[in-house]
Amino acid sequence: MKTFKKQDSRRSFIKNLASLSAGVSLGATNLWGAPAYIPNLLKNKNAINGVQLGLITYSFRDLKDQSAEATLQYTLDCGVNAIELMGGPAESFIGRPENKIDQRMLYRLMRKERNKELTREENKQLTDLKKQKESFDKEIEVWKKNRSVAKFSALKDMYDAAGVKIYAFKPDYLLRKGNSEADINYAMQAGKRLGATHVTLELPKDEAHSLKLGQLGAKNGIKVAYHGHEQQHAHWWDTALEQSSHNAMNLDLGHYTAAGNTDAMELIQKQHQNILSMHVKDRKNPENGKKNMPFGQGDTPIKEVLQMMRDKSYPFAATVEYEYRTPKDSTVIDEIRKCVTYCKMALES
Repeated sequence: MKTFKKQDSRRSFIKNLASLSAGVSLGATNLWGAPAYIPNLLKNKNAINGVQLGLITYSFRDLKDQSAEATLQYTLDCGVNAIELMGGPAESFIGRPENKIDQRMLYRLMRKERNKELTREENKQLTDLKKQKESFDKEIEVWKKNRSVAKFSALKDMYDAAGVKIYAFKPDYLLRKGNSEADINYAMQAGKRLGATHVTLELPKDEAHSLKLGQLGAKNGIKVAYHGHEQQHAHWWDTALEQSSHNAMNLDLGHYTAAGNTDAMELIQKQHQNILSMHVKDRKNPENGKKNMPFGQGDTPIKEVLQMMRDKSYPFAATVEYEYRTPKDSTVIDEIRKCVTYCKMALES
């Protein structure tokens, strides 16, 4: 009964959103009874001086409600209308069972088990968590037999109606080495249904896997953009780019700086045709400790890169990724707004 009510509520949500957004006139200022996201539909720009400013929904990871509906509202509350969508909210929308296992505790205890450091009480706790995981894995296998990528179209419709474009899809675990071809195809087809031009993941160490992903990307009509952390350097993507025209870059500007690279501007100018989106965060360089910082307080050339994108008309999205610690007197949403405002000011100056 609970599932039926949830699905019925979701259908009503989508129907009402589509109806409201279709009936909004450009001159409207007050929409009595309309959801909070409707005014954003009227005021959000598609791009700022030609640069698409976006947001990865990983930025909302610490917020309690991880549903697709809540993620949409968070996005609009931040003043953004284009996103790289994480797989969790997307799959929850189409009915993936919720994982209620304490994953951090499970992994912590598994590490202690490998190191033979478990106490008797911890051993009992780990045994229970492993049983929970085994039961959940079986539940997922049953769900996977009946899942349908067609349901992602309704999610796209909901976001479209609120004026939010999904330009990239990060399907969490589904593209990694070890996944079945069926899982990889499912993830790529989901991305297409959502309207994404590319799916994203960290560049595999195994070159055979990036070759396989490029081939499957071509088969499914979607590109695969690879990001990294502090292992990034100017030639890090070379093999993947040579393997397939469907392999591309999802540069992380902050991590690139924290890795000690000082040639971000040159790299972007050289590779701009291969970059489909770029994660934007502010990190210190190695000499200054590598820490994630509020925008404008680190060593990452955010302003310079954004202005170069504007001046050279580079078409890829600049994706804000919120990673620094939230101050006690603030909120995740307020801090993301500050990041977005910093980027907007850079593009408008």
